[in-house]
Amino acid sequence: MDDMTGTTSVNQIVDRLEDLSDQETVSVQETIDAFGGRSFLPILMVPALLVVSPLSGIPLFSSACGIAIAAISVQMVAGRKKLWLPRFMMNYTLEGQRANAAVQKLHGVAGWLDHHSRDRWHTMLRWPGRKTIQALCLICGASMPFLEIVPFSSSVLGAAVLLFATSLLLRDGLFAVFGIFTMSSAAAILITVAGSLSNS
Repeated sequence: MDDMTGTTSVNQIVDRLEDLSDQETVSVQETIDAFGGRSFLPILMVPALLVVSPLSGIPLFSSACGIAIAAISVQMVAGRKKLWLPRFMMNYTLEGQRANAAVQKLHGVAGWLDHHSRDRWHTMLRWPGRKTIQALCLICGASMPFLEIVPFSSSVLGAAVLLFATSLLLRDGLFAVFGIFTMSSAAAILITVAGSLSNS
């Protein structure tokens, strides 16, 4: 499976998202068609990018992104050759103007990731490290719907997925380490909130 078909930087993904959002509405189906059903990593990075954008403030949007991340990740772990998503997810749409405004704010994040990535730490990206990273993306995505009420936790998990996916896309194992630390931060937020609630 060629995870990097047609995409060699995070900025390319953001640029393509910006082009897609330059219309009245944009659907998941149109997004997958734009990247290609075999390009798992770019498609995985789309909901990860969106959940760290201002769109995460939309009720249940983080949950939808988490479900999408989990669905894509589980197929990566299973080694599927082509992405499949249920029809209700394919038909999910966003208002183009709102999506475009949020996507434009992602250029800074994308530029930082591209600028600081290096071809390094390949041990993290070989088997079983590669499958472990994909499984961690699955865990992050599956956790998001349950953490909807915990402030910032979904965005932190989205950032972790973004770092994991960047490590695989740009062959930078150090970003996978950053992803693990970021994922741990989300767990710390959850523990802190749970402790506060139990003491109140």
